[in-house]
Amino acid sequence: MASYLQIENISKSYGPKILFQNIGFNISEGDKIALIAPNGTGKTSLLRILAGKDKSDSGGKITFLKDIRISSLEQEYDYRPELSIQKQIESSAAPFLESIAAEEQFEYWQRLREHLSNFSLGDLDMPMRSLSGGEVKRVAIAQMLATEADFYIMDEPTNHLDTDAIEYLESFLGRSRCTLLMVTHDRYFLERVCNTVMELDHGAVYTYRGDYENYLEKRQERIDNYNAETDKVRNILRRELEWMRSTPCARTGKAKYRKDAFYRLQDRADAVYTESRLSLDDVAGASRLGTKIINCKNASFKYGGKYYLKDFTYNFQRYEKVGIVGRNGAGKTTFLNLLLGRFDPSDPGEFSGTIEHGESLKVGYYTQKGISFTGDQTVLETVSDTRLLGRFMFPHDMLNTRVSRLSGGEKRRLYLLTILMEQPNVLVLDEPTNDLDIVTLNVLEEYLKEYHGTLIIVSHDRHFLDRLVDHLFVLCGDGEVKDFIGSYTQYRTFLKDMEAEQRQAARMAGGQATRMAGGQAASCHPERSEGSKKTKTTSAPKLSFKEKRELEQLEAEIPALEEEKSALTDRLSSGSLPFEELQAASARIGEISALLEEKELRWLELSEKA
Repeated sequence: MASYLQIENISKSYGPKILFQNIGFNISEGDKIALIAPNGTGKTSLLRILAGKDKSDSGGKITFLKDIRISSLEQEYDYRPELSIQKQIESSAAPFLESIAAEEQFEYWQRLREHLSNFSLGDLDMPMRSLSGGEVKRVAIAQMLATEADFYIMDEPTNHLDTDAIEYLESFLGRSRCTLLMVTHDRYFLERVCNTVMELDHGAVYTYRGDYENYLEKRQERIDNYNAETDKVRNILRRELEWMRSTPCARTGKAKYRKDAFYRLQDRADAVYTESRLSLDDVAGASRLGTKIINCKNASFKYGGKYYLKDFTYNFQRYEKVGIVGRNGAGKTTFLNLLLGRFDPSDPGEFSGTIEHGESLKVGYYTQKGISFTGDQTVLETVSDTRLLGRFMFPHDMLNTRVSRLSGGEKRRLYLLTILMEQPNVLVLDEPTNDLDIVTLNVLEEYLKEYHGTLIIVSHDRHFLDRLVDHLFVLCGDGEVKDFIGSYTQYRTFLKDMEAEQRQAARMAGGQATRMAGGQAASCHPERSEGSKKTKTTSAPKLSFKEKRELEQLEAEIPALEEEKSALTDRLSSGSLPFEELQAASARIGEISALLEEKELRWLELSEKA
């Protein structure tokens, strides 16, 4: 395999803080590498140096294989809100597009539209300001993937993505023959995409061929071997110390080289491996929690003609752990704000029903927005407890660091501390895994498993949800919320099994409705799962005459739309369409996808009553 990238002696510091010094490594063709390191140790800085967006302090040498195409993804996509998706990409991708021939530009736009369509963004005229954070991230990823690069450099690609988008990206990168270096906290994504783990630890780089589980095993072996070697050195040092302390008369004749060797041994003996990691052992537990937590009765919220919550009735229980899932834009953060009464009274939305809070309720709300601080505020001014700061990996030499100078992960870690130290008995976490490193996530998961309060989590991190929640609230769209009892993996498996059953039933019925829209239709009926909570025990009413006619019409329209979409997809893939027709076909595919989702949902509702 050809060597795609060789790194020699690169370094990066910020003031007195050394992120890494004189490191080097090699990346070969076909390597799919996950870069792992604690927050604040320079992962993003390293990727920016490799992508040519920052420079090494020590010079060093960065050598890419000649003529390979390189494309990178930063954590935040720099965009202009007033531009449409197409105009934004034309602007952002201009340097790349100018470097390739007209025919390749045409192929680029074909690939781009295909990726955007798979990300459910078929309308390129949509303004960027109308997109959710997850949709903006999908635009950035589609723009990068469409370059068809030989080598991708990606910083936290799954941040803000919903599960459908993550699984599409996961599938694409897993199949692709590209070479990849990425920072990610998503352990399932890492497992399914990467064949190598690279660790930046104590200023050195260690490479582990294999999956995440292999990395954990080999890393521990490395640490154990290092400490065993330290013990061996200490035994030698003890004998040398006896020699150094022998009679003064004998010591005067001792060789200088042996004395020098003694001091070198002493330095090595002191170098026991110490792992800097988050500790939640001394964080105070939850305050006393009464029997009444959050009681919702027929709660509804409508904004701009769209329901974000509709007739939601549920009483949250003490110590329950619930996950909230749904597509980008389904209203998960809105749902949290409604539960907690965090909406401004002047908000134009329409609310009805009731949401009542228990008297003992003490909420800790970890928001996506993160920590709020003044421009010159230091770590110590934010949290005055130095013992807790040390436990949260903020040593004494960082206490006077301004919060604005912290890395994204360090800011999130400090924010988490400000919440936990208040001893909330209801902990609400909105995308808590974004920007946190894997080691910190593992420790946080262990703490939350034992948390003696009510836990409400919005997250797209499948591993995080699997380890923590007892059941899920699934936001299906149009304000509908369904309850699924079980883990997130069980939920996704249920959806896929249900879709397979529906396809089989449709084939047996003559081929109608052969595809459910991305699992969304099935996701609105999780109570059919064996382990889930049944919300209705009475038998459903039969179809009215009007509904029978509607069902017949849907069974004719859905296959026709599927056929039209398939034909348009084939035309897009042909490479022969003029640019204007390419745009029109792509826009029509987006319209068809939306129509199919709407009609398939309705078909499923009616067919269950038939």
